[in-house]
Amino acid sequence: MATNPGLFSEWPWKMLGSFKYVVLAPWVAHGIQQVATKGWREADLGYLVILPSMILRGLHNQAWITVSRLQNARGKRQIVDRGIEFEQIDRERNWDDQIILSAILLFLGALHLPGGQNLPLWRTDGAVLLALLHAGPVEFVYYWFHRALHHHFLYTRYHSHHHASIVTEPITSVIHPFAELVAYELLFSIPMIACVLTGTASIMTFELYMLYIDFMNNMGHCNFELVPTWLFTWFPPLKYLMYTPSFHSLHHTQFRTNYSLFMPFYDYIYNTMDKSSDTLHEKSIESKEEAVDVVHLTHLTSLQSIYHMRPGFAEFAAKPYASKWYMRIMWPLSWLSMVLTWAYGSWFTVERNVMEKLKIQSWAIPRYNFHYGLNWEKEAINNLIVKAICEADKKGAKVVSLGLLNQAQSLNGSGELYLQKYPKLGLKLVDGTSLAAAVVVNSIPHGADQVVLSGNISKVACAVAAALCKKNIKVRLEYSNLLHFPSF
Repeated sequence: MATNPGLFSEWPWKMLGSFKYVVLAPWVAHGIQQVATKGWREADLGYLVILPSMILRGLHNQAWITVSRLQNARGKRQIVDRGIEFEQIDRERNWDDQIILSAILLFLGALHLPGGQNLPLWRTDGAVLLALLHAGPVEFVYYWFHRALHHHFLYTRYHSHHHASIVTEPITSVIHPFAELVAYELLFSIPMIACVLTGTASIMTFELYMLYIDFMNNMGHCNFELVPTWLFTWFPPLKYLMYTPSFHSLHHTQFRTNYSLFMPFYDYIYNTMDKSSDTLHEKSIESKEEAVDVVHLTHLTSLQSIYHMRPGFAEFAAKPYASKWYMRIMWPLSWLSMVLTWAYGSWFTVERNVMEKLKIQSWAIPRYNFHYGLNWEKEAINNLIVKAICEADKKGAKVVSLGLLNQAQSLNGSGELYLQKYPKLGLKLVDGTSLAAAVVVNSIPHGADQVVLSGNISKVACAVAAALCKKNIKVRLEYSNLLHFPSF
């Protein structure tokens, strides 16, 4: 929340949790009733397409989330070179609240606004009017309203919630307190209401306008530069009509510059344009190879784990892994993702983090748990792991840790296979043995002088026994398949 939350900061349906979509039920039921009584030909098409268009908006935003997180994980054109904090992930989980609010306002307008019923598919005059009203009143009012939100009184009560995200993501664009987002929705509705009242409104005009708003919002907050510099060289006036991710990123890092919505010309007019905007744009668009200090090499687990990755669904990625019943309905998409990852012939970067001067990355082998149990897949998996290790060595990594089944004894002898194959590696190859041993050793109650380890011998068990012995603790290993109990 904001540092000092103001009135109506909380979303009214927050208490409903995952069931918040029921607030749309009355309007959906009304649409079904229209079709049942009037038939498809007589029902109001503009009213009926509201819900499908909101679903498409959700898919559009999800596509931006996935692309942005994958691109930022690669770090090729990242603007702010920092990782995303867990607190930000949790704070931005409610990004779909804005879609629910938009749907409610559209339903109300289609029912009660004079001239908002039975809209035609397209009207050119309405599209021109809407574009002019956005470029004029909407952009102008937004600029000054945005500057007002940076005044201490409004900033601490509302807008600081949005600016808590220094490293932006596409969904950061709609993370605001309820009252603030209502104000934005009303502002964006000005061109639409004007078209309705003048009789020039159309379904496609409104759909394209919402697509434009979502596209520009997502692009401006994606934290990687994708707008080429030659575009502004080829058409110089464009820099006054379209912002870039680096332009808006400066607003989140400098706060007192670049206030414009999508068209920067008001920042030029009122001298609030950040002087480093062009330089940052040119610097960010350059593709760069980045050095890395530590690489953790993991892999996918169950078919549903693809949704819990950072590039997956924000709702799932923000929570501990758990299988949900509604995720099983998505099994065709899960199997398709499995086939695509299986066909993908290389590791891929899942996450990047910077801890002071230490650069850490998580890479994933495109294989699932069950692949590691197939004998005919072992050679291919080992080749993928070797490729990743060699790439990490090339990038200057000092340590590569093999996670999960990538360090299985039956697969590669806990990494020994790779050390024998590449004895001159400039990095240290580690598995989870030392970490697991440290967890076990530190869980031993203080003052204990004897410990019994039972079960089959393993690398972890030996490491635990050795660590305990260094602490002058007597260790007895009990094997179910042996008659004697060796002691250390």
